Amino acid sequence: MTDRPLTLMAVHAHPDDEATGTGGVLARYAAEGIRTVLVTCTDGGCGDGPGGVKPGDPGHDPAAVALMRRQELEASCDVLKVSDLEMLDYADSGMTGWPSNDAPGSFWQTPVEEGAARLAELMRHYRPDVVVTYDENGFYGHPDHIQAHRITMAALEMTALTPKVYWTTMPRSMMQRFGETVREFQEDMPEPDPAEAAAMAEIGLPDDEITTWVDTTAFSGQKFDALAAHASQGENIFFLKMGKERFGEWMGIETFVRVKDATGAAVPENDLFAGLR
Repeated sequence: MTDRPLTLMAVHAHPDDEATGTGGVLARYAAEGIRTVLVTCTDGGCGDGPGGVKPGDPGHDPAAVALMRRQELEASCDVLKVSDLEMLDYADSGMTGWPSNDAPGSFWQTPVEEGAARLAELMRHYRPDVVVTYDENGFYGHPDHIQAHRITMAALEMTALTPKVYWTTMPRSMMQRFGETVREFQEDMPEPDPAEAAAMAEIGLPDDEITTWVDTTAFSGQKFDALAAHASQGENIFFLKMGKERFGEWMGIETFVRVKDATGAAVPENDLFAGLR
């Protein structure tokens, strides 16, 4: 037996990612007395600047954006009652195909072994019982999400720890309905071209391949408020357009696929800590 608290570690790419995919579980498990550790890999400097100014446009200052986004991230963590925030502070690589992908010092250009070694040090310090990150495609192909996946899985190999490991996902049935909801709130949104539609159809997993469905309905308000804390990026956060009530209807379940487990807990499961308590 040990007095060490059960610990969840979520490894995300940018400020605001913590709220989108795992805001519910971070808030729920914090309320249950579990230690929640958030590792944010990049500084978010490729986000929108004040007034919505875009990266590469006159007046966009990545260093100033990064500082603003750190403050927003800290506010989000306060809302979600995150126990410990760790920032690796790599430069944001931007979206696929942006020149910032190739910038020296960007997360995408960082050797996996280097990032993994830093993350492994944090894992040895916090000794997480559960680790959550993205799948091999970073859920939707973002370079920094892919890199976060790579360093997380490599870091786990560098340690002697055996946490349960999960990748965030969404059921395909929900993705289909999500597309319909987006068009409901953005009536002037053009129909996606066939290639884009086909790519969207591959995001997430068939419902029967999802191992873990966690009910976070009681914490959907906190999740919404955590997203709203990232006010500078509000233009890019579609979910905020729903309003809190509709958001709660949509975002009351967070889903994962379990990829490493030493507990033998049966799946499907409704608790990331099944078999650990």
